[in-house]
Amino acid sequence: MNFKEHWNLETAMEILKNKTVDSKLWAEAVEWLLLYGPPEIVSLLLKASGQATDDAFPELQSKNYTRGGQPIYDIEEIAQSLGISENEVREIIIRKEMRHNTFHVWDDGSSETIH
Repeated sequence: MNFKEHWNLETAMEILKNKTVDSKLWAEAVEWLLLYGPPEIVSLLLKASGQATDDAFPELQSKNYTRGGQPIYDIEEIAQSLGISENEVREIIIRKEMRHNTFHVWDDGSSETIH
């Protein structure tokens, strides 16, 4: 069963509401909602994600924005903020691409999702 078929809206939302659910399971539900959820939920999650990024990584500044208005970050700066190598960041992105059949374009170290 692929990732898209593994979840549905009702299950993902129930997991988000659960205060005792495992953090990895919660993150998977959020990821599913970001990819396949209704636009109003995607919008709320992206706003929350942006706020969390600003709070947790104030040094991380967007270098540009996608056509949809989402920030594009520098791969090197992401690596520095997370304390991992640029290769590790790229490997994480590649795993996500393969899992979700999405694509990222690197241009001078930045990334943009193409649907």
